[in-house]
Amino acid sequence: MQLHDVWFVLIAVLWTGYFFLEGFDFGIGVLTKLLARDRREKRVLINTIGPVWDGNEVWLLSAGGATFAAFPEWYATLFSGFYLPLLLILVCLIVRGVAFEYRAKRAEERWQRNWEQAIFWTSLLPAVLWGVAFGNIVHGVKIDAHKEYVGTLLDLLNPYAILGGLVTLTLFTFHGAVFASLKTVGDIRERARRMAGVLGLVTAVLAVGFLGWTQADKGDGTSLIAMIVAVVALVAALGANRLGREGWAFAFSGITIAAAVAMLFLTLFPNVMPSTLNESWNLTVSNASSSPYTLKIMTWCAGIAAPVVMLYQGWTYWVFRKRIGTQHIADAH
Repeated sequence: MQLHDVWFVLIAVLWTGYFFLEGFDFGIGVLTKLLARDRREKRVLINTIGPVWDGNEVWLLSAGGATFAAFPEWYATLFSGFYLPLLLILVCLIVRGVAFEYRAKRAEERWQRNWEQAIFWTSLLPAVLWGVAFGNIVHGVKIDAHKEYVGTLLDLLNPYAILGGLVTLTLFTFHGAVFASLKTVGDIRERARRMAGVLGLVTAVLAVGFLGWTQADKGDGTSLIAMIVAVVALVAALGANRLGREGWAFAFSGITIAAAVAMLFLTLFPNVMPSTLNESWNLTVSNASSSPYTLKIMTWCAGIAAPVVMLYQGWTYWVFRKRIGTQHIADAH
């Protein structure tokens, strides 16, 4: 295995970590409108991710930075061709971060209600757009001989990509509901479990359709194994949720996300962005990568820094591991 293959795998791992962690972040944001009955319950949901949401976004920065350094041609084509959707995601992430920090700065109902609306929409839109983006990456887009995207914005809104967006939205919201049941106590915990059961069934229907389409179009034996793992893990998550085993349900919903992302990258390899115009114009791990020397330096840096970051983030989750409920929210909020 050459270094560009190694970095393709590492980038896949970074995206898996991002979707696993930021997935329940987005899900909690969506659930502030779907699950919470009043402002106190919304505060409970927000507090479940309050200590960790910004750390979760480090995985996105790492994935984007690694792509830029290891596969500059991939990065250039992706960010120029998907400029508007990625810009919208970036704006949502900025507004979402501001909303978390500013919501409780003033006691006026209108002030807090507006920021709560911002949290909902800036969680829902990225959850959909990431699925649309990865659906297009796997399916292929219009790339010419100069490695430039020559399609339009409407070309990105094809049925396969839209289905991918619906899958990520429902999967992340299900993941968030399971996380809410794991991190809360009282009535909101029970309602989160019930909602997770409904969301899981909707997710299962959409995910089987999307992953089955992917397998039929581009899959092989290894991607089929990943698909089976994703489906089995989702069923196991539903079963554990029904039995009230929130920890196991969360673990299995995370495995579902990891296996689904693995399947997408397995069907993509050795391409990084296929061209629908001509297969010889595909961006691959070899023709889109940096020099071997650059990849070697990156490997040494990642080997030193990555374990430190993961240990620190794991420690953060351990410190803030306890459940919370409405009784923990001060009346001033």
